[in-house]
Amino acid sequence: MSTLALVLSLALQASPPAKPLPKPAAQAEKKAPSEDVAAATQAWHAERLKHLQSPDGWLTLVGLTWLKEGEQTAGSAPDSAVPLPSPAPAQAGTFVRKGNSVSFQPAPGVAFTLEGKPFTGGALKTDEQGAPDVVRLGTVSFQIILRKDRLGVRVKDSEAAARKQFHGIPMYPASADWKVEAKLVPDDKPRMISVPTVLGHAEEMKSAGTLVFTVAGKEYRLTPVGEEGDGELFIVFGDETNRDTTYGAGRFLEAPLPDKDGRVVLDFNRAYNPPCAFSRFATCPLPPRGNRLHLRVEAGEKRAGEH
Repeated sequence: MSTLALVLSLALQASPPAKPLPKPAAQAEKKAPSEDVAAATQAWHAERLKHLQSPDGWLTLVGLTWLKEGEQTAGSAPDSAVPLPSPAPAQAGTFVRKGNSVSFQPAPGVAFTLEGKPFTGGALKTDEQGAPDVVRLGTVSFQIILRKDRLGVRVKDSEAAARKQFHGIPMYPASADWKVEAKLVPDDKPRMISVPTVLGHAEEMKSAGTLVFTVAGKEYRLTPVGEEGDGELFIVFGDETNRDTTYGAGRFLEAPLPDKDGRVVLDFNRAYNPPCAFSRFATCPLPPRGNRLHLRVEAGEKRAGEH
């Protein structure tokens, strides 16, 4: 899953680094050769960077404005309520919020498009139920996002400096030791968990159970989230490397659904930075309660960006 009310400044980053734990003990099950893990990780990361650097990727995020009730002007003029980057004109149009609905009216002579066709104005679909409407003007685009009772205009620019000046993300060396087998223990009954966000509020998300795994002889637990039909588990976690080498707010990890015996492979070589690592305009989830590991997960992406 995005002027932010909260800029990340975690105390974790100010704390002294914890002493490194020993590398994870080799798992009992047969592992792939480390060179295969390295090659697979390299291929995964190349695809990850490709998406990140795409014309609509997170590196293009340049603005987020929360709409008030009523009319708000948009454009590159300094006094615009919704700032748009150049080459958008000074007066590009007007947003109108009425409750939980938003419409946009382009200014005369400004040729916006929606799904490749001229957009002359009207209501815009938010991201509440899936993909939002994306309105474009040259290299600039915007969409409407809904967070709790807040409606925001998320602005992107394919010519953003962050995209043009991007030089990659440092990684820990890939290691088969960080492909850990876990057991997914289902909840006794369906439950929702509270997932905090950088906006200062929490989102209620469906728990997918509890992942139980062992590193260096010690047991750890993580709570993934997921909705029916997602096809994978999504994990927001923190660990002790957040203090010095990885992003201070934590990282994301995706894992396949469990097999018939409840087994899941957690490949921490594919732990990655959230969008907030690259833009202060993103609205990222933070690790929920219990998802901060007292462990140095020296795998996956290291700290990158300035946020």
